[in-house]
Amino acid sequence: MNTQHKKNRITILVVFAMSIIPFGIAWYLADNPGKIKLGTNKGDLITPPLTTELTDFSGHDSFSAENINELKGHWILINLMPKAQCAQACQDGLYKTQQISLMMGKDIARIRRLAVIFNQADQPLPKQWQDDARLLKTVPSLKLRETLAKIVSNTEEGGLLVMDPLGNLMMKYAPGYDPYNVRNDLSKLLRISQIG
Repeated sequence: MNTQHKKNRITILVVFAMSIIPFGIAWYLADNPGKIKLGTNKGDLITPPLTTELTDFSGHDSFSAENINELKGHWILINLMPKAQCAQACQDGLYKTQQISLMMGKDIARIRRLAVIFNQADQPLPKQWQDDARLLKTVPSLKLRETLAKIVSNTEEGGLLVMDPLGNLMMKYAPGYDPYNVRNDLSKLLRISQIG
């Protein structure tokens, strides 16, 4: 009888623990959401997404000014250029976005590349990027500069932002990112996207 009584107690304690422990874990994760990474994306989601307007971008050169409407309805890979000259990290970022767009295969028509030039020097880009017919070069409005300052450092070069076809900045990658990770994230977004 005594053995049966102990077994019943253990059963009751196990059932009690099984019902309380999940609530305790849920409560802990609700208070500490940064402790667990959900999803399979490699970039950092910008939550909430930051909205931009087409008027926040003005063409840095005549080619970009004529084709600025290409930003509407496309997924945009954005390279930020906060300094007067495009250093090695900046050039690596531009090269990576060029390679990412080529890796996208049949989806290349859904993607545009954009260099946002903060300092309007006469020659902010090396010649190879000035002549790149698939790279739009723009100058941000004051409002856009303030928006970008919320998510990236003013001195950060070589990073990447992803903008959706509605003009929302929704994902960012730190300098030194792996272009294959961006390609994988972008492939998923394009596969499920009903826009752009």
